[in-house]
Amino acid sequence: MDLKYSASHCNLSSDMKLRRFHQHRGKGREEEYDASSLSLNNLSKLILPPLGVASYNQNHIRSSGWIISPMDSRYRCWEFYMVLLVAYSAWVYPFEVAFLNSSPKRNLCIADNIVDLFFAVDIVLTFFVAYIDERTQLLVREPKQIAVRYLSTWFLMDVASTIPFDAIGYLITGTSTLNITCNLLGLLRFWRLRRVKHLFTRLEKDIRYSYFWIRCFRLLSVTLFLVHCAGCSYYLIADRYPHQGKTWTDAIPNFTETSLSIRYIAAIYWSITTMTTVGYGDLHASNTIEMVFITVYMLFNLGLTAYLIGNMTNLVVEGTRRTMEFRNSIEAASNFVNRNRLPPRLKDQILAYMCLRFKAESLNQQHLIDQLPKSIYKSICQHLFLPSVEKVYLFKGVSREILLLLVSKMKAEYIPPREDVIMQNEAPDDVYIIVSGEVEIIDSEMERESVLGTLRCGDIFGEVGALCCRPQSYTFQTKSLSQLLRLKTSFLIETMQIKQQDNATMLKNFLQHHKKLSNLDIGDLKAQQNGENTDVVPPNIASNLIAVVTTGNAALLDELLKAKLSPDITDSKGKTPLVTFCFHHKPFKTLTHNHHHSR
Repeated sequence: MDLKYSASHCNLSSDMKLRRFHQHRGKGREEEYDASSLSLNNLSKLILPPLGVASYNQNHIRSSGWIISPMDSRYRCWEFYMVLLVAYSAWVYPFEVAFLNSSPKRNLCIADNIVDLFFAVDIVLTFFVAYIDERTQLLVREPKQIAVRYLSTWFLMDVASTIPFDAIGYLITGTSTLNITCNLLGLLRFWRLRRVKHLFTRLEKDIRYSYFWIRCFRLLSVTLFLVHCAGCSYYLIADRYPHQGKTWTDAIPNFTETSLSIRYIAAIYWSITTMTTVGYGDLHASNTIEMVFITVYMLFNLGLTAYLIGNMTNLVVEGTRRTMEFRNSIEAASNFVNRNRLPPRLKDQILAYMCLRFKAESLNQQHLIDQLPKSIYKSICQHLFLPSVEKVYLFKGVSREILLLLVSKMKAEYIPPREDVIMQNEAPDDVYIIVSGEVEIIDSEMERESVLGTLRCGDIFGEVGALCCRPQSYTFQTKSLSQLLRLKTSFLIETMQIKQQDNATMLKNFLQHHKKLSNLDIGDLKAQQNGENTDVVPPNIASNLIAVVTTGNAALLDELLKAKLSPDITDSKGKTPLVTFCFHHKPFKTLTHNHHHSR
């Protein structure tokens, strides 16, 4: 189940890859590439299909009807706007409670109510936003499931944090001065800060932004917010203390008569000097409540300081290993492209592939699989890949024992759009099965390309070259993000020799699916666009031996004879496969001679 990234997709120095990138393709093909390729702007919206899932469609992640996709650009803009409102409410509320409790604040009340209205709209909107299931990693678009999940998780807290308790308190008491109950209930607004955390988490994984500066800005925001809250709380204690003249504000003459800005700056000054443990003692505690608050604040600062130092050390020295290694590889790839003056299209293709590999690494738990016994490993492969393998025409009627053996040797690969999986005239080293996505069959003649057909879920390609021991006749290129199962040709041939009956079944399936073997070209085996085969399969499949004979493929003919397909049938002219083979390929007479003697 190892997620293998084929070297043929990464080795940009190979001659075949360089030739591929220097080929002149038609204008229409270039435009199609730009439309369907992985874009760096869309990588954060990509959802990888789970292993073995065939019905997954990337188009389903788009908004449709009443359901909004969480990856929709418009919804992402709405989320960013809501984060700005969260920052406003989280910053203004402590300031209002501490410094404006007894002052008229009509304009701020209007602004606060407008902000609460936006959050109320967001609560309603959340009932129509799809979500990614944490267990299956699939996008859930069912309205009932969306509603049940939201009601059972964040709904109550979102509603509680949106209720305008200050307005309710004004209606009840008739005064703008809030009591302690309303102040405590207003703290529920800090629940909205989880949106800020989610935004920073997403930005840290977006390669369009510097991870270092995003992380630093996150730590700075946390520090400034805590400094602001501590300063407001310290001033609130002094302002509400019943015995005036015994608070820290008395250290400044006529402090209560000064402007609002000076009082706020003094509170922030105390908060910063205390947090940085360089307190000068000029604004010291003057009563028991202030002493208790400062003690708790300094103990809290011990944990905050450890958090900041630990994060900065991890950021600067180790760089949060996996993400920084990914960012370093991106930087190395960018430098490679710039030094070698590669075209922008190729640069985007390289970076998109590296981002896809980074996203797929979470599915690759090879270090865990290596610790499992072989029986469990086979069971895992059977669960993930067997349903896809059973759909392949080549394995119809094959025993389950052989299928399980084949599945245990298959490797899963995620291939980006517009990547050549098999090159024309390439050695038949591997056979591929499509689990999800689409693969095009491309014929290149005199630097001109034409698409002969499209393969989809359940199709196999590369088997013609593998079974006939000849170079690949055509190029197979991914049309969309595709999940493929790769099987080595050598193992496929070895497995076919294990059971003679299954060997004959697979060869019969091969001939039945591709009965025009006069040239063994895919041109004779064009995939039907609608997935249907309009050719009529003859009742006696063994008659295809005559067509195989004319190709001169002794290896395939030998396998067909070993599979007990009759060599004595005649065509319309009365010729048998043995006569036709000897007539066209005299050097191979020994093969038929040995076969007759073995009988």
